[in-house]
Amino acid sequence: MSPSPCSDPVKLPPLDALQSAAAIVHRSIAPTALIRWPLLQERTGAEVWIKHENHTPVGAFKIRGGLVYMEHLAREQAGLAGVITATRGNHGQSIAFAAARAGLRAVIVVPRGNSPEKNAAMRALGAELVERGGDFQEAYEEAMRIAAEESLHLVRSFDERLIAGVASYALELFAAAPPLDAVYVPIGLGSGICGTIAARNALALRTEVIGVVAAGAPAYARSFAERRPVATEAAETIADGIACRTPNADAVRIINQHAARIVTVSDAEIRAAMRALFSDTHNAAEGAGAAALAALCRERETMRGRRVALILSGGNVDRDVFARVLGEKG
Repeated sequence: MSPSPCSDPVKLPPLDALQSAAAIVHRSIAPTALIRWPLLQERTGAEVWIKHENHTPVGAFKIRGGLVYMEHLAREQAGLAGVITATRGNHGQSIAFAAARAGLRAVIVVPRGNSPEKNAAMRALGAELVERGGDFQEAYEEAMRIAAEESLHLVRSFDERLIAGVASYALELFAAAPPLDAVYVPIGLGSGICGTIAARNALALRTEVIGVVAAGAPAYARSFAERRPVATEAAETIADGIACRTPNADAVRIINQHAARIVTVSDAEIRAAMRALFSDTHNAAEGAGAAALAALCRERETMRGRRVALILSGGNVDRDVFARVLGEKG
């Protein structure tokens, strides 16, 4: 098996590393749109800017980390048999997209019952899909087993190269937006919020970075409250992109040190935010992508009159799920 990523503590990349990673990303994708939406301002009482990561070629921010990771991997390890990772969908699409560009075999392990449309998208990008386990953690354990068995390089979902890559959306955000009071970021395994923190810190800005988790997957909120990694028995939520039950210790350390707070939102609030985003911006948001708006709505009174950015992290929601959400009252 190819060597695992370094076991030393993950560090936040400095500005020069973030800029180099952004240059890699921008060879393949253009900066995504940043739009101020008046109807969202009326809804929340805040000046709301949306960073539209749902508009990347794979419909989510994860593509950025995959491109940077695979670029470094190709430089560092010649003759790889291929790569393997575990995912609920967006990370897998990122790795499949980047691996295809690098000419590498990509094996993606997903839990049973995973989103059919995300599965189809990964296959269309050339990935070999393996369905194992009841949730992300069990799929990840299967990916580790297959990696050893087939001499594949295991791509974890949290790594300095992934952080540097996804931080490119935050560099774009801070360069294009007026000075921001806060930015809300959904937390899956943590690369998105840690990339946002890395960019904020590197640029010496005072913007608050606020994490968002689902009530059915509160591992990072509990870890923030207890100042240590806290796993949960289950992670059940409509927002499969943030359905984590075993937090990454490095991500917990970074978030606990640098985030302002973590907001926990219910699935009902997430579904309401999905409907609001469609009504007010005519964008489709998956559950994780709508979580930031759900958190702002929860904190409406606290954030009234402030200038806020929301990371719409992805739009990869299955059609039947989205139809049911849009058909609900409220």
